Amino acid sequence: MLLIGIDPGLGTTGWGVIIAHGNRLSHVANGQIATDPKAALPDRLLTLDNALTDLLLTHKPDHGAVEEVFVNANPQSTLKLGQARGVALLALARSGLQVGEYAARLVKKSVVGVGNADKAQVHAMVSRLLPGIKIVGADAADALAVAITHAHHLASAKSLARL
Repeated sequence: MLLIGIDPGLGTTGWGVIIAHGNRLSHVANGQIATDPKAALPDRLLTLDNALTDLLLTHKPDHGAVEEVFVNANPQSTLKLGQARGVALLALARSGLQVGEYAARLVKKSVVGVGNADKAQVHAMVSRLLPGIKIVGADAADALAVAITHAHHLASAKSLARL
C-alpha cells in the first residue's frame, strides 16, 4: 500500500511517500514545497495546490494523511496554516483518497513514543524506521512521520477487523 503524508504550511509544506507492506515500511520519496512569501495569498495557495496535484499524479498513492492544525500564539499564523491545510485536504480528496488526519502530538507519540518530542527526535526516528534515506528537511521528516502514523493506524484497524 502506497501512502502519502503531508505536513502543511503556507511557507513550506513537507511531503513524504512510503510503502507499507504489513509491518514493513519502505521509503519512496520525500520533499518540501516552498511558496514565495512575497506572492499574494491566492497565488501561494495555487502554487501549493499545483505542486501537490503533480505529486499525486506522479506517485498515485492509495491513502493520504495530513497533520492537523495546532493553534499558534499568532491567530494570523494559525489561519494561514489552516488555509494551506485546506489545500492539502482538497488535493487528496480530489484524487479520490480517503484522508487520515492526525494531531501533531499523536504523530510524535506514534513515531518517537512521546507526544512532546522535538523535531530532531522525530527526524532521528524517521531515519531509523526508514534506514538509508536522505530526508530533504524538517518538514519532509514530519510528513514522513505522518505517513508512518497513518500506516500504523491502518494496520491496527485491519488487525481489529480480523477479530
